[in-house]
Amino acid sequence: MRPFLVLLLLTAGAAFAQKESDRLESATDLFADLMKVPEQSIPQDLLDKARCAVLIPGVKKGAFIFGGQYGRGYALCRNENGVGWTGPAAVRVEGGSFGLQIGGQESDVFMLVMNELGMKRLLSSKFTIGGEASAAAGPVGRETSANTDLFLSAAILTWSRARGAFAGVSLEGSTLREDLDVNSAIYGKPYANADILRGKVPAPKQAERLISLLNKFSSRK
Repeated sequence: MRPFLVLLLLTAGAAFAQKESDRLESATDLFADLMKVPEQSIPQDLLDKARCAVLIPGVKKGAFIFGGQYGRGYALCRNENGVGWTGPAAVRVEGGSFGLQIGGQESDVFMLVMNELGMKRLLSSKFTIGGEASAAAGPVGRETSANTDLFLSAAILTWSRARGAFAGVSLEGSTLREDLDVNSAIYGKPYANADILRGKVPAPKQAERLISLLNKFSSRK
């Protein structure tokens, strides 16, 4: 391979890795922002009970209109012993409809995976929200009635934020799949999400702040 082609590929790879590192930072900022105001945050009791969390900053509705990919982000799960969180695994969201989006505006998406079935689906390479794992729009506030049948039975709870408004939103029909290219950019190898989310892969340095925030705002119950 000619030297200039090698240089071009290396430059492109470095740019992609930096872009994904910036996206991980945006996902971290998203979670930090959501937890700033307790009355407008993820309910503490649900966060404490969650198996996994998914953060997808800057979802684009316009891309959905044309049938293309429209959201990239990261999933993290609790370690098997219940203490701390795994490194982030890259995910893509495709299809579906986001109720808080207006026109071509971007919105941020947050999900909590609440039970073993939801986590099993998340560990797969691709699944449909609401189809292969039941889903419900999540409530907002400091605490919620987490003993209701709705929140006990839903495998995944979903929220969206647009123009400063944060609320539960239905994502049924959307697909969530692993993104090996992004995993390769973050970890240096295309690790499968199942390996990352089972804690088999050490978390990258750029994920330290996000994991620290999840540890700060959640406890295992």
